Amino acid sequence: MKKKRLRKAPEKGIVHILSTFNNTIVTITDEKGACLSWASAGSIGFKGSKKGTPFAAGICAKKIAKELADIGMRNVEVWVKGPGAGRDSAVRAIKAAGLVIAYIRDVTPIPHNGCRPPKKRRI
Repeated sequence: MKKKRLRKAPEKGIVHILSTFNNTIVTITDEKGACLSWASAGSIGFKGSKKGTPFAAGICAKKIAKELADIGMRNVEVWVKGPGAGRDSAVRAIKAAGLVIAYIRDVTPIPHNGCRPPKKRRI
């Protein structure tokens, strides 16, 4: 079994939270964008519709915050993308873990009349 190598991280980094309706993915990068670590609700062990819940997003963000503490990163920026339910709970979990959040940025892509959206669902 190979031991995971922890690199010495810079003191400031970016936490990317991608929250869709079906899953939440949290990624740590340095300021240049190189990925240091990541976790998702599915990789933690949630399956099916439970992956899209705010609880799963909070657990995922707690795991990432613990890894940040292990490599010594204290100051982070948070970039949030997507319309999912786990946006707020992931940010709260990062804040509760004792990390200093410089700012929170919403980077959800919004079309300026680009592609035609898919037809409406009829249930």
